[in-house]
Amino acid sequence: MYAIQRPSRSEFIPIRTIRYHVRQWGQPRPGQPPLVLLHGWMDVAASYQFMVDALAQDRHILAPDWRGFGQTGSGGADSFWFPDYLADLDFLLDHYAPGQAVDLVGHSMGGHVAMLYAGVRPERIRRLVNLEGFGMPATKAAQAPGRFAQWMDGLHSLHQGEMGLKTYPDLRGVARRLMKTNPRLPQDKADWLAQHWSAPTIQNDGTRPWQILGDPAHKLRNPQLFRVDEAVAVYQRITAPTLSVEASDDSLARWGLGYTLAEYHERLQSVPQATVAVVQDAGHMLHHDQPAALARLVEDFLAE
Repeated sequence: MYAIQRPSRSEFIPIRTIRYHVRQWGQPRPGQPPLVLLHGWMDVAASYQFMVDALAQDRHILAPDWRGFGQTGSGGADSFWFPDYLADLDFLLDHYAPGQAVDLVGHSMGGHVAMLYAGVRPERIRRLVNLEGFGMPATKAAQAPGRFAQWMDGLHSLHQGEMGLKTYPDLRGVARRLMKTNPRLPQDKADWLAQHWSAPTIQNDGTRPWQILGDPAHKLRNPQLFRVDEAVAVYQRITAPTLSVEASDDSLARWGLGYTLAEYHERLQSVPQATVAVVQDAGHMLHHDQPAALARLVEDFLAE
């Protein structure tokens, strides 16, 4: 199994009525802002371990499990609303870095949260790094009735127990699932991630299958339409120097969303101080595929 270089510690704090799990590396240092790492959809804070191990400098690093992921509770919700991630982050920063600007890194969904937060609270962010956080395809108002109906149909399916996440007989099964999703992920890292990405559950028949640590309600498609004009208006208020990092594999093309890198780059032009970097031989989980290269890229940018 992968041998970690920098051990982390876990802390649980109350955030907006939810018991939030926050993973930390290092200790606070006077004059040094915390480095905050935000994970993506159906992922966990521990996902950043490989990149943290590859950093050259010791820093105080904070990485929360988003609500309904990892060891953070869901608050009993049967739907998750994107603005809540922004508010959760705001409360987390008030707890760990009151009155202090932080360096913020987000991957995928976490990258999109980071971009929006940096425009809403520009004074809270010193440097911003977006790892494949592309946002969503543009929508039209005419899509609203269908999206509301799809959301309500999904709620019925959820409450009828039809949206449960797949279970696995053992940790090796979870690791195989991770490697199937990301063929670049080696066995030792998959084995290590599996124990943080899942937990055993006790069934009525006495079996203990391993369950992915993600609330099934995350599978529901949100009824809120993504408005590009609103996102751009927020991007325009970002004051922090921003690094947008992409993998050499074109994730947007692979996902088939009808949304292209060219369109994302057009939106990115709204960010006053944005640059783009590409990590070679990497897919969407670039912090797993090339953690050393990514660590150098991020560290150099934060040192500027």
